[in-house]
Amino acid sequence: MNNTENSLNDLNEIRKMMERSSKFISLSGLSGVIVGVTALIGAAVAKYKLNGHYSIGEQQTVWNSYLLHNLSEYSFYILDATIVLIVAIGAGILPTIARAKKFKQNIFHPVAYRMFANLLIPIAAGGVFCLLLFNYSIFGLIAPAMLIFYGLGLVNASHYTLSDIRYLGFIQIILGVINGFYAGEGLYFWALGFGIMHIVYGLYLYFKYERNQS
Repeated sequence: MNNTENSLNDLNEIRKMMERSSKFISLSGLSGVIVGVTALIGAAVAKYKLNGHYSIGEQQTVWNSYLLHNLSEYSFYILDATIVLIVAIGAGILPTIARAKKFKQNIFHPVAYRMFANLLIPIAAGGVFCLLLFNYSIFGLIAPAMLIFYGLGLVNASHYTLSDIRYLGFIQIILGVINGFYAGEGLYFWALGFGIMHIVYGLYLYFKYERNQS
């Protein structure tokens, strides 16, 4: 019995070593929670600003007309989104670094590079596409495009990290597609995808992988 248990333990250790060498498994659920909270704060600030000019539920043509004649106002939302992105990346990455150190997994490991590359390539393409949408004044599709390309990035990166991330990517893609049919509600879908879903999945990852680890 002892020999069998020892063999099973050895196999588990070998499996873990192989997994660590082929996947970056140190993603922190707390990072997801931080990103989600930051996104919700940014969405709340944007909604507060919008209340003085525009009701989210109005026709998208009204929203486009407002932005075309008030592009200086739009810079506020770009700044808001940029600050959210910087804070989310900066604050969200710290728990992941701490977790990587705990498991003695180098965050600069080639596997980590592959994960980040597969995540960032679709996001970078989506960023360029969103700039094109802005250039052609198609403001209503910017939020859906952000969700879809971000979801594609997560699905792409899931091959090199926790497979659970793939499902978050699918959810983001689905939200983006639905948002495309309700373009005037982009802020709500943005808050749901980048905010609430990050919090939900962050907590899920934390309770599944981190809570019981010493």
